Amino acid sequence: MSFTVSYLKQIEEIVRNTDSSEIDRTVEILERVRSQGGRLFFVGVGGSASNASHAVNDFRKICGMECYAPTDNVSELTSRINDEGWESSFAEWLRGSRLGKKDALFILSVGGGNPEKNVSMNIVAALKFAKEVGASVLGVVGRDGGFTKKVADACVVVPMVDSILVTFHAESFQSVFLHLIAAHPKMKQTPTKWESLQENEPK
Repeated sequence: MSFTVSYLKQIEEIVRNTDSSEIDRTVEILERVRSQGGRLFFVGVGGSASNASHAVNDFRKICGMECYAPTDNVSELTSRINDEGWESSFAEWLRGSRLGKKDALFILSVGGGNPEKNVSMNIVAALKFAKEVGASVLGVVGRDGGFTKKVADACVVVPMVDSILVTFHAESFQSVFLHLIAAHPKMKQTPTKWESLQENEPK
């Protein structure tokens, strides 16, 4: 079997084994956050940071939510890292944004953070701060879900079907699941351009 065929079969396996109830629970929480005027904050590093930036666009434009990602402001983030340290950078950014109980923190991560192994402690610190102030906590993460899964109100764990490809699968499915959520009838408020054009085409 070629690598390409094997990879595509793994994608099928991930889809089959995904807990769809966690996605539905995520939608319910986001719907509540939006209805009470709360804000949504996406946090991720590496490829997950790019997915966070993309999600901010979709959830602001398509879902009508006030939404931000600390990695979109490189000046502030790097100054906090330089002056205060990497570990506290996200938590202090959220503190400066006055994260509160009406808001939600959405973690995008391959492993979800692990304080025992000292991995992604910036994410762990952000999660602890969110719980401290009573914000909702959501996530799309890989592996076993890590610290995010332990503390989240809803967390979609991308099933691990190949330990060698866990980063590729986790970051790919962050995008898949975020698009699913943004397209959900309970979340989508604004028509997307190409679909609206198609609706107006003659039959």
